Amino acid sequence: MTKVLYSPASPYSTKVRMAAHYAGIPMESVLVDTNAAPAELINANPLGKIPTLILDDGKALYDSRVITQYLNRVSGNKIFPRNAEKRLEAEQLESVADGLCDVLLTHVYERRFHPEEKIHQPWLDWQWAKAIRVLDYLNAAPPRLGKKLHGGHIALAAALAYASLRFEGKWEKGRSKLKRWQKRFEELHPELAALLPK
Repeated sequence: MTKVLYSPASPYSTKVRMAAHYAGIPMESVLVDTNAAPAELINANPLGKIPTLILDDGKALYDSRVITQYLNRVSGNKIFPRNAEKRLEAEQLESVADGLCDVLLTHVYERRFHPEEKIHQPWLDWQWAKAIRVLDYLNAAPPRLGKKLHGGHIALAAALAYASLRFEGKWEKGRSKLKRWQKRFEELHPELAALLPK
């Protein structure tokens, strides 16, 4: 069976696992500690990053966007729209959501891997400014949400869950539309919300 090497807090892992579930693609979820550089992960992905998807034939796919595109192909376009314009919108939303995760993770890693006296506050401020711009952009016009989802919706739900996990109380103020969007996603899709980091 196809398996995904993941961490429950990783927003990229969350996105991939939700996309597979939404598309009806069964896979085994294998929890890994990237800091331990386990052989299964390193042998499959020389970058040692998650998520990494290992197919039945042993081929490994990595980078969450590569994986979501693969899942879309094998599911017959259940994750991204066939219409070119709508697909581009969905891919753009996925890109913005992933970019938000990138800057939030940079913020987390700066604090996690440097002693207090070596933390570079201007760098953190620069990253946080990017996060604020993205959050304000998304709050100004949250994507339409219904029973039918696409990869952009899934990526955004994963990104907001990660923001809530690591920056609760810091990102929500003044962004009531985005908070409502997050709540509605979880109400409409409880089976996917169950995969979100808490």
